[in-house]
Amino acid sequence: MRLQFKGQVFVENHHLAVPFHELKPVRSKGTSPKASLHDNLIVEGNNLAALKALLPTYHGKVKCVYIDPPYNTGNEGWAYSDRVNSPMMQDWFGKVVDRDDLPRLKLLRELLADDGTIFVSIDDNEVHRLRFLMDEVFGEENFVATAIWQKVFSPKNSAKYFSEDHDYVVAYARNLDAWSPNLLKRSERATSRYKNPDDDPRGKWSSSDLTARNYYSQGTYEVISPSGKSFRPSVGNYFRVSKEKLEELDKDGRIWWGPDGDSMPRLKRYLTEVRRGVVPQTMWFHTDVGNTQGAKRELVSILDFDRSEDVFNTVKPTALVKRILQIATDEDSIVLDSFAGSGTTAQAVLALNKEDGGNRRFVLVECEDYVDTLTAERVRRVVKGVPGAKDESLAAGLGGTFSYFKLGRPMRRESMLKKSGLPAYERLAGYIFFTATGEEFEPERVNRDAWFIGTSTLWDVFLIYDTDIDALKNLALTLDIAQNLPDSGRKRLVFAPTKYMDAELLHQHRILFSQLPFEIYETVDRLEK
Repeated sequence: MRLQFKGQVFVENHHLAVPFHELKPVRSKGTSPKASLHDNLIVEGNNLAALKALLPTYHGKVKCVYIDPPYNTGNEGWAYSDRVNSPMMQDWFGKVVDRDDLPRLKLLRELLADDGTIFVSIDDNEVHRLRFLMDEVFGEENFVATAIWQKVFSPKNSAKYFSEDHDYVVAYARNLDAWSPNLLKRSERATSRYKNPDDDPRGKWSSSDLTARNYYSQGTYEVISPSGKSFRPSVGNYFRVSKEKLEELDKDGRIWWGPDGDSMPRLKRYLTEVRRGVVPQTMWFHTDVGNTQGAKRELVSILDFDRSEDVFNTVKPTALVKRILQIATDEDSIVLDSFAGSGTTAQAVLALNKEDGGNRRFVLVECEDYVDTLTAERVRRVVKGVPGAKDESLAAGLGGTFSYFKLGRPMRRESMLKKSGLPAYERLAGYIFFTATGEEFEPERVNRDAWFIGTSTLWDVFLIYDTDIDALKNLALTLDIAQNLPDSGRKRLVFAPTKYMDAELLHQHRILFSQLPFEIYETVDRLEK
């Protein structure tokens, strides 16, 4: 995502017509002493506009995106808010994975790091349409897997045809060649299968069958056990190794003949030699990642709802999101959820950090009016601690902070032309820097006295601008300003209302000039009237 320059005209070469919006901190609603876009974030506002507003800070930096959009079933209502079916949300219903969704998916792709992944919860009604769109945006070559999540643990006998017991989690990589999943921690049940009944010096082991149904011409031989008993593979089965290899393994103590030495040979696999974890599987059972009923109970217990009150019909368990984070994040990863809902993703991030000492950060976006009283309130409570929670960590508090931001005014040209519309210097600097370079804007590097707003891979970037009308009328890139710009020896990209330097002088000073992205003199004339 780069800008092209045609003469002195600033041209935005972006696939979205959505304007940039200001992100305004609401300090009273966050828990951080000082609001920061580099903190854990909760953003209130339209998710399409919010995603674009996050680009200057998070472009290419998100390791994992998890979204749980409405499922288009007509059952998305929630008793907590009578306005859950507001026009903003209604825009999604009926076209959850319609082609109109492409801008959102494209923005999410822009936010992902090259080795990042996106996981989408979806059901049978929409999974086929989702796959088509994901193939278009991410490329079918970047499809990772579709996991099946067992969302309920007992059949619905009232179902007309089948009891719907599962949903899906569809995963795509930003670039599959650059991504690999983390191994999951081996369960205690799996580890318990490793024992050492023969006091093998190599430690605990588990045995596996040495026969298979695949034909192997040298696999039908006879073996003699230590007790003298002979064995051959059963009809249709074959030893998977040659007779010589089996004898070699036996001499090395890697064959188990049973406690009395009179059983069919089995291969010993040592716990110290197996991989430290297990490869993720596509079957996610409720015993491992939770279920819908448990997720509702968890939410009710945290927020003290009346247990008879209905809550989100599609609320997800913290354990489900934790499974995704365990597969797809490192200890310092950024996790984005643009359908934050009840805030499960934030809790999962904080809980996993508590477990492994990580420093993952979450970025949540929610457009509904419960974002403060539900989404953020849940995070406030799990940070401080939930008295009476069965989980000891949750009861004690998961720790961490978050900053609360609200979507502000759009940075449209027409809004800039209003008297109250001229943006602050840092705000315009962020917009200019990101749209020109596609890289992160770092406000702490701004030096207004030198017109300097940041350094990109290719440029030192400068913005000659002032919100004072009288000063703005007289601002231009002049030879005197050019000579006094900080000079690191790199090319310089300079934005200003106009310039009083010819092409030769610009070349001598390694300057590419671009006019500010709004009709500055029309603005001045209008404001003066």
